[in-house]
Amino acid sequence: MGTRTVVDVWLADLTFPNYMEPLLRLGEEFERRHPEYEIKIQSSNFRRMPQEIHEAALGGRRPAIAEYYYTATQIARDAVDRDGVPLFTPVERAVAGRTEILGEPVVTGDVIRPLRDFYSQDGELGSMPTVGTTSLLYTNKSVLDAAGVREIPRTWGELEAACAAVARLSGGPSHGVTWANHGIFFQQALGTQGALMVEPDNGRTARGTRISLAGKEMLTWVEWWQRLHAAGTYLYTGAVNDWLGTFQRFIGGQTAFRFSSCTDVRYTVAAAKDAGFDLVVSRLPYNEQVPFAGNVVAGTSLWLGAGLDPVVEEGALAFLQFVNNPRNAAEWHKISSFIPVTNAAIARLEDEGYFAEHPYHRVAPDQLHAGDGSLAARGPLLGDYGGIHDVLTAAMDDVLARGADPAERFRRAEADAQALLDAYVHDVTSGGPRGPHCFTVD
Repeated sequence: MGTRTVVDVWLADLTFPNYMEPLLRLGEEFERRHPEYEIKIQSSNFRRMPQEIHEAALGGRRPAIAEYYYTATQIARDAVDRDGVPLFTPVERAVAGRTEILGEPVVTGDVIRPLRDFYSQDGELGSMPTVGTTSLLYTNKSVLDAAGVREIPRTWGELEAACAAVARLSGGPSHGVTWANHGIFFQQALGTQGALMVEPDNGRTARGTRISLAGKEMLTWVEWWQRLHAAGTYLYTGAVNDWLGTFQRFIGGQTAFRFSSCTDVRYTVAAAKDAGFDLVVSRLPYNEQVPFAGNVVAGTSLWLGAGLDPVVEEGALAFLQFVNNPRNAAEWHKISSFIPVTNAAIARLEDEGYFAEHPYHRVAPDQLHAGDGSLAARGPLLGDYGGIHDVLTAAMDDVLARGADPAERFRRAEADAQALLDAYVHDVTSGGPRGPHCFTVD
């Protein structure tokens, strides 16, 4: 066999156990299908990936495909080489209406609407989603049965009422509910209430330049959270971004409910079984006092390098389709609990009877499809997203742990976040991103 065409693929390692193994196998399978290509995969921690790509580009290197975490989407859009030329091109533009590439059926047009909405600009899909997640409610049904609660709560009010019933239960959990103090839950609160985080238009029609962290909807969420904490209903572990701690409290029986990512479905189902209680996975509760808009997504996506050699580009585009063909996308869901990224993958799982056997895996895509597709439901697109998440969680920590006034503390957080966004916008509009503040990922 002659010299193979190398397609450099840089993947973001989300650091779950054995996370990279299925992806490496996909690369090997693609090579067997297309022996003229070598899929050269290298991985890096998802938090470091934007910085490493930037440094490589300054040195004259660039991957054919690069994976960015969702909070780094604006970073990918703004990424340039040492000559100021964009590093990436919209994947849908490169597909150019074709139905297959190197014999691989094109699936970019079949990406589920919520993921397509997040990764599109002006209706054009910019990158190919690979990991899709959203936030869900995990419930200890055994505790609810003992407390006489017949229905799984759907709203903030219903959750409070259920927690009050649990609190009256002799020998029951010490608290009603827990969740990590993490930026995604602020996003969910704004998205479900139909509020924007950044203007103009949540960064969807033009670059986001004006941050909003102290508006009515944000304070409604923060004050509700504070009230639950003050009443002993919400369990705060005392640590920011404490996913593991909240998982342990829930599985250990200290709470009846937990908010977390759909990523946790497989782990939580297994842990609940070992702990001996019945588990229910359901939609994340929302504020019933305002119209529901939609839940936001998280995850990763694959970006196609700009200016590639045509043969390399064909191989890269074919690999993007192969990774998310119905079979592979369905298997990736089974392995990971991530949301199936295409409609065909969801249909395949349905036809196989997988969702009938594992109904908790259907909750996340159903929740996302219940959204109205508004700018709020699509989630914000902005620079230094990760840094702004840090500002939010620090402010909430002050409210919960030190009794800070929510309105005053979040006005200060808004000012701090605006300074971060201003610095990012200044850099990227003055020759490209510079410095670590332009590459923060959370």
